[in-house]
Amino acid sequence: MTWTREIFAINYAAEIRWREKMMKVLAAYFLDLALGDPEGYPHPVVVIGKAVTWLEEGLRRRARSSRELKTAGFILCFLIVASSFISSYVLILLARLIHPYLGDLIEIFIIYTCLATRELGRAANRVYDALIRSELAEARTRLSYIVSRDTHRMNQEEISRGAVETVAENISDAIIAPLFYAFIGGAPLALFYKATNTLDSMVGYTNEKYKDIGYASAKLDDILNFIPARITALLIVLASFLMGYDYKNCWHVLLRDRLKHKSPNSAHGEAAVAGALNIQLGGINYYFGRLEMRPILGDKRTEILPGHIKDSIMIMYASSILGIVSFYAFYALVLLF
Repeated sequence: MTWTREIFAINYAAEIRWREKMMKVLAAYFLDLALGDPEGYPHPVVVIGKAVTWLEEGLRRRARSSRELKTAGFILCFLIVASSFISSYVLILLARLIHPYLGDLIEIFIIYTCLATRELGRAANRVYDALIRSELAEARTRLSYIVSRDTHRMNQEEISRGAVETVAENISDAIIAPLFYAFIGGAPLALFYKATNTLDSMVGYTNEKYKDIGYASAKLDDILNFIPARITALLIVLASFLMGYDYKNCWHVLLRDRLKHKSPNSAHGEAAVAGALNIQLGGINYYFGRLEMRPILGDKRTEILPGHIKDSIMIMYASSILGIVSFYAFYALVLLF
């Protein structure tokens, strides 16, 4: 019977580790809801962003052709994501050598910095508040902080659309995906994802400047977001049902429009939100002065108004809570079997 006791002990130890991991993720999530991103505090993403800029400049100087730029992009991607994973793992390990609770606190802090639930809602609300006051110039400026498109010529509807699209797309990128990877691999894997997402937002463009050096980062981001994007879409449908939005149209538009973007993941959240709110997203945007036609998502049953920004924020919060509940439910099912 010794072997049965050993198996039981191993299973019990694994269960304890899983429970500890769940509690850390939950603590990080509530910390994010409570604090957001206070200005001036040390943020790993800021460090990652500076490292990306420094490495990109150095690698570009050494590249002489398109092929060399693409190789440089693979090196850039590897160095950033590997250093993010390893540094967080080593930091937590060293902290635990000092005291186990210190290691736990460091891990909670790192996961917390990978989330942007409150900050996303806060940033979108600032755009909404400016629009309600009819301060278009301020609304354009506020929107420019959270989108990469040009905002200086936008009218009220375009600003509202930009804010809704940003919230919808980032439900996955800023909340569900980091939670997903934190549940699987704790803080190191969550930061690995966040580093990839930061790379994609900085160099993962298809224009002439970034198409080669950003290729690896964009592809890795597509791979890592494949599952979270689809989980997010389902959570938005469920949130729409629970909150009284048009969940049937949400599901219909999701199935119809989810693969319209060049990225295999980007349209899932936007299509679901467009369907839930009975609005149309996508259309003409300007990036670095160049016109770009984005795929049309949803049906224009109603004009996009500033109030739709508030609706998208409510869906975002509901989806994040449902995400936490869903991951915990999955964990409970795993324990049963």
